[in-house]
Formats: sequence, C-alpha cells, structure tokens
Amino acid sequence: MSEFGISVDLKDQVALVTGASQGLGKACAVAIGKAGAHVLCVARNAEKLAATVAEIEEAGGTAKAAAVDVSSRDEIKELFSGIQTEHGRLDVLVNNAGITRDTLLPRMTDDQWDQVITTNLTSCFLFSREASKIMMGTRYGRIINMASVSGLIGNPGQTNYSASKAGMIGFTRSLSRELGKRKITVNAVAPGFIESEMTEALGPDILKEVKKRIPANRLGTAADVASCVLFLASPAASYVTGQVLTVDGGMTG
Repeated sequence: MSEFGISVDLKDQVALVTGASQGLGKACAVAIGKAGAHVLCVARNAEKLAATVAEIEEAGGTAKAAAVDVSSRDEIKELFSGIQTEHGRLDVLVNNAGITRDTLLPRMTDDQWDQVITTNLTSCFLFSREASKIMMGTRYGRIINMASVSGLIGNPGQTNYSASKAGMIGFTRSLSRELGKRKITVNAVAPGFIESEMTEALGPDILKEVKKRIPANRLGTAADVASCVLFLASPAASYVTGQVLTVDGGMTG
C-alpha cells in the first residue's frame, strides 16, 4: 500500500497535471508518477515545477516540466502538439490549476472576476478540448477536474471562485455524456477544507470552529485528495463517470 492509501498501476500511461507546482496539483502529480505513469507537470513557475519533477524521479518515476500559461490558447495548443508528436497518447488529464481572488461582490473588480474564471474554468475547457481529441483517437482516457465544495454550497466572498467551480461540475457532467461511449471517463473531485498555507492563515481560533463543522474532526490533507484522484485515474474506475467525489470529511453531508 502506498502513502496515498491506494495501490494503482499506471505503467506505460501518460498523464498531464495542471497547477502541478504546489499544493494539491503537486500531490496529484507525485501520486500518479509513483503509480508508474509518465507525468507532464504544467504550471507557470518553472522552478517549483522542477521540484515536483525531482520528487517523482527520486521515487523512481518519470516526469517532465512544462512552464505554460494555462490561460494561453497558443501555449496550450503548442503543448498538446508536442504531446501528440512525442507520445501519441494521453491517458490521464487532471485539471487542477486554480486561483482565488476573494472579496465581497460589491467590491469585486472585473479583473478579479475574469482572472478566476479564466484560470479555473476556461483552462479546464481548453485542456479538456485538446486532451479529448487525443483520447478519442486511442479510445481511452481519464479526465479529472478539481472542483470544490464551494462550487456545491457557495462561500461568502467567493462568488467568482464558487461560480468557477460550479461551472466545472456542470462541465464535467456534460462532457462525461459526450465521451462515455469512447471509454473516456470524466469526473470531478470536490475538496473541502484541506491543510495548506491558506487554511493556516485563518488562525487557530477560526480553524477550531471550522473543525466543529467537520464530522471527521480534522482538516483534510493533500494525500486525502490525491488518493481519490488516483482512483479515478485508474482502470478500476472504468464505470465511474459524470460524478463529483466530495472529499470534505462529511462537512457537506
């Protein structure tokens, strides 16, 4: 059993993870790499990406960094052209890239709205569109979109973020119906409160109150989320599609 609580064999597969330079994206890339897949790690920060690649390689896996702006159509098309030429296949896509620009709606600027929708939702569309073309050719694929409980129940100060994540859920369910006959599954993972620099910044008093809302009585970890992504990326999940796997310790019931 691996550190992610699940043993999966992705040997000879090719995977792509966006937002792989840190946090959940890094955890997912490392989990998939340790399972045997060759991982294309995508983000803007080349230095942080190098650390992700190094961790995968140290564990005996193979990976490659690609410093790509996930909002750039031209850069994404160039990336996928390279994937087609070098590998001729893409088995797993994890759309994890995401940002927050939190503020109450009356104060929200056009840029704060546009940046979040573009990075979180439009990138999901752009990467899935290119990936689906390759996957349809090989008649196999796993597309996993990193949503959030904020997309299910909303959160004050996050109308832009919640809208982007709710959009990803609708996108997931619709695309799963388009690709299901071609042996391509499309699912979403919706994390709740996960241990991170962002949650640490809330302070001990607020975190204490947050934990009271969680039946599991703790925050989640990146490994909790990555293990769910790993399952959905595996051949074992061939009959699971169009679903939203909520990873929140029971917070949303």
